Amino acid sequence: MQFDNAPAPTLNLDSMPSALHVFNDAVEQFADRTAFQNFGVELTYKDLSNRANRVAAFLQKERGVKAGDKFAVMLPNTLQYPIFALALMRIGAVLVNVNPLYTPRELTHQLNDSGAVGIIVLANMAETVEACGNDISLKTVIVPELADAMPQPKRLLLNLAVKYLKKMVPAYSLPGHIKFTDVLGRSDAQFEMANPGHDDIIALQYTGGTTGVSKGAILTHRNVLSNMAQIDRVFDGKIQPGMVAIAPLPLYHVFAFVGHMMWLFKCGAKSVLITNPRDMPTFMGILEKNPCDIFIGLNTLFVGLLKQERFRALDFSNLFLTVSGGMALTRSTAEEWESLTGCSICEGYGLTETSPVVSVNPPEGIQLGTIGTPLADTEVKILDEDGSELPVGGVGELAVRGPQVMRGYWQRDEATADVMTADGFFKTGDMAVALEDGYYKIVDRKKDMILVSGFNVYPNEVEDVLASHPRVTESAVVGVPNEEQGESVKAYLVADGELSVEELDAWCRERLTAYKVPKAFEFRDELPKTNVGKVLRRALR
Repeated sequence: MQFDNAPAPTLNLDSMPSALHVFNDAVEQFADRTAFQNFGVELTYKDLSNRANRVAAFLQKERGVKAGDKFAVMLPNTLQYPIFALALMRIGAVLVNVNPLYTPRELTHQLNDSGAVGIIVLANMAETVEACGNDISLKTVIVPELADAMPQPKRLLLNLAVKYLKKMVPAYSLPGHIKFTDVLGRSDAQFEMANPGHDDIIALQYTGGTTGVSKGAILTHRNVLSNMAQIDRVFDGKIQPGMVAIAPLPLYHVFAFVGHMMWLFKCGAKSVLITNPRDMPTFMGILEKNPCDIFIGLNTLFVGLLKQERFRALDFSNLFLTVSGGMALTRSTAEEWESLTGCSICEGYGLTETSPVVSVNPPEGIQLGTIGTPLADTEVKILDEDGSELPVGGVGELAVRGPQVMRGYWQRDEATADVMTADGFFKTGDMAVALEDGYYKIVDRKKDMILVSGFNVYPNEVEDVLASHPRVTESAVVGVPNEEQGESVKAYLVADGELSVEELDAWCRERLTAYKVPKAFEFRDELPKTNVGKVLRRALR
């Protein structure tokens, strides 16, 4: 929808009818280059295309999957993911990304809410689908094993090891399911190629549910195409075919889906898929064998890597671009990363509902502690409680308007209306401030703000101070009820070595106004996190 007071667009999407057309062009242009790598196995653009065609033919001819049908993909970062995602795109089906760690309750909600006609689920998580029982109705269930996209005998050996030695595949019973290898083994690769347009849906991308019921953001081809073009504008000419990008963030998350599955694929880069970034020994081995040009991550991951001696010994001479998103990047982490690798981190900002990128620090103008400047054709304003725009320096809710903003929430018109203004701005729920130079800074989630005796305390600010302590590895700050003050500040921490409450209190008092200093400190072995590494303040509350 266009609004009368919106500026004229500068992006030209006329040459890109859909994301599928961009994908098909990339396959033709980079046919013999490696598109994805996983467990040492490489898949060229041509290989990916050929395998996707067999899957597309099976889905369309044998299972009757039509353009517009919703199909759930419950896979970690394996080669099966891009194969299947491209197959869905080629027949015009809508990709419904599912977190493989979902419980049966969460999965049931997402399958029913989306109306998915089928699911592809890794064998390791197939018991979750079984546990949904009669609460779900699926016409097609496809079950791959971890190494199914690999050649023999590696496929057989790794699948056996995962199932019987590591016992990572719980028993399951899904009558009528089909093995992914059986689909790939079919010789028929003929199907009717879809011809989607800008307004067709490419994916239902569900929010994490940390702010209420998980909702499906409707992402159209225009949304994703726009964001790809916007990111291109920021990194114009810097991404060259054949560059190596490390992909530790899950492709089912919108950040990696658009970053690796779409944008870097379009650029001819090779994405090295990290199936389990928490398995640091394996992760280190992959990094040692794959000197990278591009690294896309987030603060929690950077902190974990910087603690690894093997990581600190790597050759970073090729690394020229590190991008951070998904959560706030702490200054101490950014500075240590740059000191070690020689590469500054470009922190960006985005949401599921914005496909996802809204703003980014341009490589030539990084300002730590900010989310950079808005992307092309993206308008940002700061709103007060009444919805009026605040001037520079005023703290309020960040609102966004641009071609990357979702169409709305799937089958939730009321929820959509709650987050959209009359003139088409999406209210992010994040508290932010506009700076004099056009950069923006997030001060916190609106709902996470702590009110101490009438004063606003933003957890990110306190967490940044805590993170700057040399022995604090992770921290999270929440508000807890306080009879005298309304709320008081409590900090949860993971420490590397001995650390006293007295020392922390003194550290904070040197750096924060008194009302912002935590009244209580609690040490934990680890903090609860989402699948992409965001600390769950809600769980701590």
